[in-house]
Amino acid sequence: MAKSTSLKENQLVYVLHTYPFKETSLIVEIFSKEFGRVSLVAKGARRPKSALRGMLQSFQALEASWSGIGELKTLHAIDWCEKYLPMEGNSLICGFYLNELLLRLLPKEDSYEPLFDSYHTTMENLSKRENIGVTLRRFELKLLLDLGYEVVLNEDANANEIKADKTYYYEAEYGAREKFRSEKSIKVVGQTLIDMANDDFKSATTELQSKNLMRFLINYYLGDKPLNSKQLFLNI
Repeated sequence: MAKSTSLKENQLVYVLHTYPFKETSLIVEIFSKEFGRVSLVAKGARRPKSALRGMLQSFQALEASWSGIGELKTLHAIDWCEKYLPMEGNSLICGFYLNELLLRLLPKEDSYEPLFDSYHTTMENLSKRENIGVTLRRFELKLLLDLGYEVVLNEDANANEIKADKTYYYEAEYGAREKFRSEKSIKVVGQTLIDMANDDFKSATTELQSKNLMRFLINYYLGDKPLNSKQLFLNI
């Protein structure tokens, strides 16, 4: 758990989501490098002349200051700290998807600095609109691993080395099995698992099967409530 003190100044953050609060304010869900996911109230941010109004943009690296010791802190200031990243089309849709994943899976106020750095790199890559599918797979895998979920790729459920030419049935929490055992599994070839473990997505088969595997695993850990953004990017 990140150390809790009342005032946090000039913290590197991303805005994950905002929604109205009372008559003129907003609740702002942020992902901060040092303190993880934090809920803030931006008082008066919906007023036309509010200094906060135009700054609460998702997908942009920002510096924020806030205070408070309860679950809902008070945002005092927020400002740009890096160049603006243009997010359009599929990149924008993927950004919404990743933000929703973090809101659903990331516990509040636990520090995940390596995951934050990965998110930062992911936003930069999405803005370039190159290899969007591979960019998503890398972050999805990083997210599950950093949250402590077992995604073993280099050996099967019996601790045997994955063989490239074999077909496996991958089960969440158990890993790859050579024999079909459960409807709650997905078929994948060994080469795909080896490629994913080596961060190698050049093969068209690996790119397709890694997408199917990661969606299977993420859906499992999300549970019964589907993502709102899921239907927007079925082919990515």
